[in-house]
Amino acid sequence: MLFFIEVTLSGLMAGVMYSLVALGFVLIFKASGIFNFAQGVMALFAALTLVGFMDEFGMPVWLAIIGTIAVMIALAWVIERVMLRHLVNQEPIILFMATIGLAYVLEGLGDILWGSDVKVLDIGIPQGAWDWLWDQGIYVEKLELFAAATAAILVIFLAIFFQKTRTGRALRAVADDHQAALSVGISLHTIWVIVWSVSGIVALVAGIMWGSKSGVQFSLSLIALKALPVLILGGFTSVPGAIIGGMIIGVGEKLAEVYLGPFVGGAIENWFAYMLALAFLLFRPQGLFGERIIERV
Repeated sequence: MLFFIEVTLSGLMAGVMYSLVALGFVLIFKASGIFNFAQGVMALFAALTLVGFMDEFGMPVWLAIIGTIAVMIALAWVIERVMLRHLVNQEPIILFMATIGLAYVLEGLGDILWGSDVKVLDIGIPQGAWDWLWDQGIYVEKLELFAAATAAILVIFLAIFFQKTRTGRALRAVADDHQAALSVGISLHTIWVIVWSVSGIVALVAGIMWGSKSGVQFSLSLIALKALPVLILGGFTSVPGAIIGGMIIGVGEKLAEVYLGPFVGGAIENWFAYMLALAFLLFRPQGLFGERIIERV
């Protein structure tokens, strides 16, 4: 029984780590209707910048974090000026392809600025097993618990931001119809800078957690691929759905690997999330918490 609890808790914590990346996707899709393929690379770029400020310039942690936030806000402004401003009212596939190009640009820029070697990221987040659970015979990482608490705070903040603030409502209006939002006086350019800035900050949080766990390396950008099944389960427009979807994926793949893996030769953890996402696409394509899209002709 203790082993089952340990596997379940490990899956929940892993799912929260996936969810931190998925939150960035949800933010941009919810506010602008763009599926940002570059979100994983943004997490990598933010983590590289943070490590660079600390190692190359000798900044203390708090100043390096503030500097990285400033960089991500500046990056959002550049993305809006150079890319998004010229793609207003374009088809979603064009916007999606633009974010693929953005991903390669950011990955190359990060390589040029900070190098391609694996970097250690240590900002003082607790490491090792949580002592109380370890005394009960259950191993759970302190880092993953810290990530879970951080994700909970982010979800609360973002839910309030989208539902209770004028800017949040404007973001949702822009996602529904660019032209209609412009006609009622909403500044599309300002809105996009805001949402990409917030998404960049969320990417920084995800980069810190994943970088602290496994080091800052260019394979970090591939975590976006694990976030995709999370989005399909939770819904592309739901902030809480990103967390719930991540935990379902995390627990499901851990339990499948442990209890079904021996019967099929193992490696279930690599493909379980995608098979589960495929099943959801067949029966509930909008996800658990996504908004059902009704088009009238």
